[in-house]
Amino acid sequence: MHIAIVGGGALGLLHAAKLAFTEAKVTVWTRTEHQSILLAEEGIRLLELDEAGGAGEASPQPAKIARVHSSSLNAAATEAAAGCVGQQQAPDWIIVTVKQADLTRELLRDIRKLAEAATAVLFLQNGIGHLELAAEELPELPLFIGVTTEGALRQDERTVRHTGRGQLSLGPAPLNRQAAGKKDENQQLMLQNALQWAGFRVLLSKTMNNQVYEKLLINAIINPLTALFDVTNGELPQHSARLRLMRALYEETNKILRVAGGAELEEGAWERVLAVCAATSANVSSMLSDVRAGRPTEVQWINGGVSSLARRVGMESPLNDAMSEMVRHLQDDRR
Repeated sequence: MHIAIVGGGALGLLHAAKLAFTEAKVTVWTRTEHQSILLAEEGIRLLELDEAGGAGEASPQPAKIARVHSSSLNAAATEAAAGCVGQQQAPDWIIVTVKQADLTRELLRDIRKLAEAATAVLFLQNGIGHLELAAEELPELPLFIGVTTEGALRQDERTVRHTGRGQLSLGPAPLNRQAAGKKDENQQLMLQNALQWAGFRVLLSKTMNNQVYEKLLINAIINPLTALFDVTNGELPQHSARLRLMRALYEETNKILRVAGGAELEEGAWERVLAVCAATSANVSSMLSDVRAGRPTEVQWINGGVSSLARRVGMESPLNDAMSEMVRHLQDDRR
């Protein structure tokens, strides 16, 4: 099986590295030519999670080096569009791990150039709103969405640390008109087997809309608050004032998502928020990492997405509005 990973961030490198240790052929499409050359020449340096030592601790064993194929997405798409001889075989699956801000029409069109009609595309973004864009630009491809609680931290352009073991749930995208038959089920099973062989826990789901809303709920709490308080996921609930704010943000967001999406969020969602903090205790959230680096965050697609849903159904979202505003000011101050 040929699996392409779009994005050389923490999740992209983690999935590419672990898949590369199996029999799967792995290609990483990066944003920059520099990173693609580095990965192709030196491989991905993976620091595995030490189950015995606890979440977030590096294994005492030497880092594993995963050998992968790699190219910058623009270069690969240009070659494919030109029909260059020797271009790589189209992948069976494309896993899109870039952040929502980078999931543009241009990127989706580049992905289309590198795909064939049978290529399935899996999106692993945190927020909402990107699937409509994907359905417009990739109407003929089978589209899937995934929700993962796996923890990873990119330490440099080729090094990733596995910081927390989680689960990936995946299934057909709600707007997808192509993923609807026996062939689609076989595709999902093939990817599930490949990922499980690589060491991931994978669940196939027919209720991905609920999964997406629950992931949005978790991200709308953990991401902005870790960014604002400058703490790891595990540290976030350890202070009583932070815990009260977490709970208030949970109550507001949960109510909005239930009304706006009709999402049947399961009982115990608050406990799962705390469980994610514990399971990824050493993890630096993607939003905190972006703030520290002076990069744009995904707050407009996470808390801003919740606020948009609230406006759509005539509800108020003062805490989510505040999270969006404060994180935007924080990232502007760090630039």
